Formats: sequence, structure tokens, C-alpha cells
Amino acid sequence: MATFFDALDEKHLAMIAQQPVFFVATAAADARINLSPKGYDAFRVLGPNRVAYLDLGGSGNETNAHLLADDNGKGGRITIMFCNFQQPAQILRIYGRGNPVLPWESGWDELAEHFTMLPGTRQIFDIAVESVQTSCGYGVPLMQLEQERQTLVKHHAQADPVEWAGKARRARESIDGLPTRITDRYIGGA
Repeated sequence: MATFFDALDEKHLAMIAQQPVFFVATAAADARINLSPKGYDAFRVLGPNRVAYLDLGGSGNETNAHLLADDNGKGGRITIMFCNFQQPAQILRIYGRGNPVLPWESGWDELAEHFTMLPGTRQIFDIAVESVQTSCGYGVPLMQLEQERQTLVKHHAQADPVEWAGKARRARESIDGLPTRITDRYIGGA
């Protein structure tokens, strides 16, 4: 049975801390719904009503486009979902409003201090939590984490920053033609 909360509590934080993967969903009017899995040590709880995650360049920039298109002055709608693949069975969803913060913008330094920058970092999504929902997760299988894939980080670490920046400039819109903000600053890291 689903239960709603106004903010993240200690039990939620404990569950989140154990998860090696999370999922991000966004939608903009007349566009496809975007649902992306995220790994690495990229998610942070900044307070009971604020979370953030580090975003690396990948196959697209749909979350950026959707949040900008859906922005009503409070940020665009975003849902973060965690599934506990161990015991106890549980799903946790964070519903909120998010904004992409780029490396050269106000707010970047304050957010960035919570993360270890990874090669290919392009933005941090800053999310105001509006509500939290937990549900049973009884249909989610039990699974063990074997290891993180290092492919994306290795790709960015080996990429020519000028070439990477050029590709980012060409990705100025979502798959549905919504504009994105240019995220072409390469951040090196471990």
C-alpha cells in the first residue's frame, strides 16, 4: 500500500543510501515521457525537501529539455524512483520540481561541493521535494550488484574536450525538438 510523506525522513535516507541505481522521469507537454536509469555515486540528499544529482553526458539531454519546457517559475516536474532490490521490498518515489544548474552558473559551487566530479559531468539537477511516496515493491526481484560499469566515465576521461564540447553544442534539442541549454563545459575528475 502506498504512503505519502511531505518530506524525506531518516528511514527514507537509509533506504536511498543502500541503492546503487535510481531512475529519473520527466515529461513535457506533447513530448515523449523520458525515463532514465542512473548509476555511480551521483545522488545526494541535501535536506528533507531538497535533493540533487550529478549528470554526465550521455545519449541525450532529455531531462534538461523537459525541465525547461515544463518550468512554471518553480522548475519542471521530475520524479526520482529508488527500488530496493534487497530486503525489505520497497519502492520510494520523490516527486518534485527540478532545475539544471550548469558549471558556470550561480549555485554551481554550492551544489558541486557535495559531489566528487566525474569525467563528463555536464550539470547538476537541483530538485525541490514536494512529496515522497513509499510502496511495497513486492513485484521487484531480488538482485545483487556485481559491479558498476566504468564505460561512461572511461569514455569521457579519454575524450578530447574540444570534440566533446562540439558534440554537446550540436545537441541543442531533445528528441522531440524541445530546446536544451548548452552543457558544453567538460569537467575532468577521478
